[in-house]
Amino acid sequence: MLAARSASGGGGYVALERIEGTLAGKTGTFALLHLGTMDGSGESGHWPIVPGSGTGDLRGVSGTAKIERTEAGEHRVMLTCAWS
Repeated sequence: MLAARSASGGGGYVALERIEGTLAGKTGTFALLHLGTMDGSGESGHWPIVPGSGTGDLRGVSGTAKIERTEAGEHRVMLTCAWS
């Protein structure tokens, strides 16, 4: 992960994450690209699945993720995906 923060409170980050698991009964891995910014009014981000990164049963997966913060302060990843 690479991140930068300004003295005025703005910031941004980029990261790659390898995810291993089962989606809709299909097992494998894929890479998720994180692109995020923040300022005094909140956070914004875009998290696409890296094209062609799926392995195993997840070969051909595409889509995006949404990262939500729970009231308990935990982060959860919600995926919207499809297979080609």
